Amino acid sequence: MGNTEIFEAMANRYDTSERIKIAKITSKAICEYIVNGKEKSAIDFGCGTGLIGMDLLKDFRSMIFMDSSQNMLEQIKQKIADCKIRNADTLCFDFERAFRSDIHADYVFMAQVLLHINDIELVLSRLHEVLNPDGHLLIVDFNKNEEVISDKVHNGFDQEELSSLMIKIGFKEIKSKTFYKGNKIFMNQDASLFILDSKK
Repeated sequence: MGNTEIFEAMANRYDTSERIKIAKITSKAICEYIVNGKEKSAIDFGCGTGLIGMDLLKDFRSMIFMDSSQNMLEQIKQKIADCKIRNADTLCFDFERAFRSDIHADYVFMAQVLLHINDIELVLSRLHEVLNPDGHLLIVDFNKNEEVISDKVHNGFDQEELSSLMIKIGFKEIKSKTFYKGNKIFMNQDASLFILDSKK
């Protein structure tokens, strides 16, 4: 996945107060879309240090924290051990480089991950494969922001364009909305976050 080496280097100082605050707001937004989660499995895709997934653990039967950065996953392993969590596991894997047919879940959520992915259609297609029938992919990311100029990340996404891509891949019942606006939260620019829910 894009920028893995950057995340490897910053893993042990990733959990800033601002990131924790945004993660709480994001997990609350995701929670609104979970139905019968206690009977369902989930994947926190591109989980980083697990700020969002840890918040949602209580809402699912089980969860896999997945990231391409082993150092980020070491942070989660420590959190899982410290909290004596039994319904979670970690997996270091990069869906942009390979595919595994043995991984399945009822819910996959990814927060501020898509902007780091080069081949968006490929990864979203592979996540469609991962989902169980009637499973949900929940994407949280930044709305397109022309003020952001970077060769490392996408400058956000147009919700309608992303929805069209999801339909092309095979997702259905897509709905999205903007749920948060903040100061200097995206490459030091004011920005807004959307959540998109899609069903297999």
